[in-house]
Amino acid sequence: MIAGPTGVGKTATAVALARRLPIAVVSADSRQVYRGLDAATGKPTPAERAAVPHHLVDIVDPDERYQAARFRADALAAIERIRGDGRLPVVVGGTGLYIRALVRGLDPAPPRDPEFRRELEAVAATAGAAALHARLEAVAPEVARRLHPHDRVRVVRALEVHRADPAAPTEQTRWRSPETPYTLLYVGLTRDRARLYADLRARAAAMARQGLADEVRGLLARFGAEPLPALEGIGYRQFIDVVRGRATATEALRHMQRETVRYAKRQWTWFAREPGIQWIDVDRAGGAEGAAETIRKLAETGGLLG
Repeated sequence: MIAGPTGVGKTATAVALARRLPIAVVSADSRQVYRGLDAATGKPTPAERAAVPHHLVDIVDPDERYQAARFRADALAAIERIRGDGRLPVVVGGTGLYIRALVRGLDPAPPRDPEFRRELEAVAATAGAAALHARLEAVAPEVARRLHPHDRVRVVRALEVHRADPAAPTEQTRWRSPETPYTLLYVGLTRDRARLYADLRARAAAMARQGLADEVRGLLARFGAEPLPALEGIGYRQFIDVVRGRATATEALRHMQRETVRYAKRQWTWFAREPGIQWIDVDRAGGAEGAAETIRKLAETGGLLG
């Protein structure tokens, strides 16, 4: 498993690892699952997909909801297919919620409450997503601190869970004890933070130049004006404002850059809490090739290559 913050070099490292070992990738990225979201999701390029098979990329439409429980089921199925092909499955991504669900499983959560959801969506429509986050902060401050104020989907679900069970654990999703039938090597990639943040800002600018607004415009034209789950991600929600005339491209890019850096910080915090993760500094290792070689050696000493 190769995890870490956005833009750290996870895909490049996986491609380099494929030159050393017969692997296939299971993507653990909550935005790369969506078809048609290409400009701001950092999906593997056609060349990278040709170099190593990728699973769980481009598997649902932007108007579908894709969540941790479904990812776990899809990932386990993909892992079995990869093993059946005689390859080593490598889970690669930065969506910590998905990775934790895969490794540790999920306890049943309270069912959805359509009437309460309609009430919350009405609040969001009139007062904004921040009002929902403030409501969550008042009843479950520990959960609220883990969620971005604009992450409307998870804030709504957290309020729903709290309403059903006010004594529920502080995590939005309840986790089982660690459980996996596989021998697991859990690697986290890291880099000097200042250098990564500079690269993330440059990458966001490149995404904007390469047609992010046009992609958003096309998705809205195709799927309608209703909120699309896929477009709640960083970059897309900022450039919706550009398409609808509520912000300039310069303003949207500035907000996108700020939110991308904040997201990377949250990812570091999340993965720092994960047990058993082994960190590799990509720059100190000599780039993707060096990081891949380090992972190969760890896999060898850990008995994964037998």
